[in-house]
Amino acid sequence: MRHPSKRTIALAVIVFVAGYLAVEYLSLPGVAFLRKTIPAETALMRQRDGEFQASHDRQPPPHFQVVIPYQAISSSLKAAVLIGEDDAFFQHEGFDYQRIKEALTLDWEQKRFARGASTITQQLAKNLFLSTSKNPIRKLKEAVLAYRLERDLGKRRIFEIYLNVIEWGQNVYGAEAASRYYLGKSASQLSLNEAVLLAAIIPNPLRLNPFISLKRSQYRRGIILERMYRYHHISEEEYRSALSAPLILRTTSPQALLAPED
Repeated sequence: MRHPSKRTIALAVIVFVAGYLAVEYLSLPGVAFLRKTIPAETALMRQRDGEFQASHDRQPPPHFQVVIPYQAISSSLKAAVLIGEDDAFFQHEGFDYQRIKEALTLDWEQKRFARGASTITQQLAKNLFLSTSKNPIRKLKEAVLAYRLERDLGKRRIFEIYLNVIEWGQNVYGAEAASRYYLGKSASQLSLNEAVLLAAIIPNPLRLNPFISLKRSQYRRGIILERMYRYHHISEEEYRSALSAPLILRTTSPQALLAPED
């Protein structure tokens, strides 16, 4: 019996992988509905609810989310989030290839996933539709969805949705909910110092929660402030003033703060 050649096996594998990717591509959701809608529930929210239910053996509490329009969000918060998460957001088309190259180099050197390179668009795709898994197939899906977001939505709309749905703490989603939860005020009323503190929480909302570890969140706040000064988003006076300004976290009930305002 004649066995298939290595070339035949390789071709079969390529055809199989191509077919699998084509099926996955066609099965991914469209994003055009996001032009007019900001979801009240995302894949990440469902994942967190499942994790909560598995660890507590009861239903998760309601999500803390208050959707507000782009123009109602502090300009300082927008600038701080961009500097902290994706400073080239308005220049790239969904993928920052320089950051990807740097991340791959660092990962190779340290033999682990030491640094991420996800843009705001990729983060949004993951939050809306996928999961936090590092599975390569999930990353491929994320890339396809990020491409669709960039193709079908404007940059400002992508950023508006991102600011309204990303995780900012345990069961806290979006800039308005985060601002009320941590600081007891609306996202439109944030000082530079407060805005940068919220931006500092995004990479790891549990570990950088200022109620749990103010020192960690303040350390990252300092990094973002320094970048904002270095890249001329703020003056030296604003930089030094924000560094020395006191942080006053909220003391009232988060449920009361997150209730809809009149």
